[in-house]
Amino acid sequence: MYSKFAFGVLLFLSALVFAQNSKTANMVMAGGKPVHTYHKLPALNKQAPAFTLTDVTMKDQTLDSYKGKYLILNIFPSVDTGVCSASVRHFNEDAADLPNTVVLCISKDLPFAQKRFCGAEGIKNVVMLSDFRSDFGKKYGVELTDSAMKGLLSRAVVVIDPSGKIVYEEQVADISHEPDYQAAIAALKK
Repeated sequence: MYSKFAFGVLLFLSALVFAQNSKTANMVMAGGKPVHTYHKLPALNKQAPAFTLTDVTMKDQTLDSYKGKYLILNIFPSVDTGVCSASVRHFNEDAADLPNTVVLCISKDLPFAQKRFCGAEGIKNVVMLSDFRSDFGKKYGVELTDSAMKGLLSRAVVVIDPSGKIVYEEQVADISHEPDYQAAIAALKK
């Protein structure tokens, strides 16, 4: 009798945890299979969560480091993949003509790899930042929680206005696809 009761309680608690996680977790596709992120992206029209990330010189950069500017957070798994590197190149070109705007390219890649990539590709109009020693992925909900890519970041774009408010966000439904660059840029002009 006790074991049936204990099993019932365990089953109930498991269902409760699953229900709670399904309310907050987000699902994306990777290689045709569902992968979950830690949470959903921060809500539109809310203040962007504070963060500390590491630049290519191993110095900490925070949200306040870019206060008073428009920010495009180009978030992705790794600069060593084709789609991720394409997004960095694309935003590098777009950033050259954007007034009062900084594009932050954020991944779990080590700063050394990010610096090497930028040097090899001639990337000069974006700021590469690493989440290798911070909780950015959890704060912004983009850290992958399962699959072989567990711990990396999903592909997403968040636009923050000079007052620190989120004015655009896109969780790309399939990690193998590029984000909607035009929609992100258009959010700067509203």
